[in-house]
Amino acid sequence: MRWRVRFLDTRPLRDSRPFRDLWIGTLASQLGAQTATVAVLAQVWDLTGSPVSTGAIGLATGLPMVLFGLLGGTLADTVDRIALVRVSTAGQLLAAGALFAQALADNRDVLLLLALVALQSACGALGAPARRTLPVRLLPADQVAAGLALTNVSFQVAMLAGPAMAGLVIARWGFPAAYAVQGVTVAVSMLTVLRLPAMKPGRTDASGTGRRPQRGGWRIVLRRPTLWGTMATDLSATLLAMPVALFPLVNENRFGGDPQTLGLFLSAVAVGGIAAGLLSGTVTRLPRAGLVQLTAAGVWGLALAVFGLAGPLWLALGCLAVAGAADSVSVVTRNALVQLETPDAYRGRVSSVEHVIGVAGPELGNLRGGLVASATSASFSLVAGGLSAVLTIAVVAATNPSLRAYRTPPAVAKPITPGVAEAAAAG
Repeated sequence: MRWRVRFLDTRPLRDSRPFRDLWIGTLASQLGAQTATVAVLAQVWDLTGSPVSTGAIGLATGLPMVLFGLLGGTLADTVDRIALVRVSTAGQLLAAGALFAQALADNRDVLLLLALVALQSACGALGAPARRTLPVRLLPADQVAAGLALTNVSFQVAMLAGPAMAGLVIARWGFPAAYAVQGVTVAVSMLTVLRLPAMKPGRTDASGTGRRPQRGGWRIVLRRPTLWGTMATDLSATLLAMPVALFPLVNENRFGGDPQTLGLFLSAVAVGGIAAGLLSGTVTRLPRAGLVQLTAAGVWGLALAVFGLAGPLWLALGCLAVAGAADSVSVVTRNALVQLETPDAYRGRVSSVEHVIGVAGPELGNLRGGLVASATSASFSLVAGGLSAVLTIAVVAATNPSLRAYRTPPAVAKPITPGVAEAAAAG
């Protein structure tokens, strides 16, 4: 196959009205989530002035995501997935309204604020596994990776635009306005979800009985080499080489602790992710998704190892941009592989496992990086972590020929969800 540089593949947005609705709603909700993240962080700091309290936001967010994400995976294989997404989005809308009300009432109780954050996180996590299964049911197989690339681009854009917008809104109109923005974006997401057709989980056998498998998501993953291989690759990259917790220390030691430089670190990762997304047509059309993910994850580790040694600011930012681009490619190919390789009747539970790994891996990776840096240095932690990630990914590649050889299935004539094509034509 001749290598060709291709820009973002927009066929899913052009060809599928249901996917287009889903993408618009996802972009809106991601913008709102980023706005609310900044608002909650600023409000908790305003109420307490305590880094322990701001750290508690992570607990209030992360624990419900893990617990309700696993529950949501089971429900996604049991009930209509669109109905589940609608219910969870309605819960997020109610929580956004409660956050707006407490800010408008000038709430001074940080526990109430954290409780509302936990409620909103729980509602989002409940529908997250079902949401992950939607693109593969709305798109032909050869467009699934492109659809996920479009979703990833929307996330990267939200990461850049959301915090900046939140800062402007809070500075000009205060916390209530920021939560109002989130409420509007969740309402937009709710309207787009209401337009999607019903989507019951696939049957588990050829007899048509529709019985659900009794296995949990972890057992399913461990029984399929391509699934455990792609998730082990992702976990190796995030657990061993996650750099965000070290950014303040690197900034302090090398660049004088300028907060603008710290912001550039975060922006560089997002810029790299957006750039990779805009050129994602180059990789989403490649059939060897497993090999692409392994390569991208390895580049992530190497880029962060070089970042650990980089002296000039331009080199440090360049390494972070390369890492962000590699992470974007790895995430898109992993998501597509998981959805395409998993039988539909299991997708909810397998998606919940992927969700838990996606939540826990970066958090534990940041903890690992901080602990190692406190005992040694930021440079040692970054270099050792990045090289360890590359080595571990190489071991996964060497011991998992199924992942190395994995090829994207050929396209089917129509999306496989009954009624989707008819609903799109009617719309």
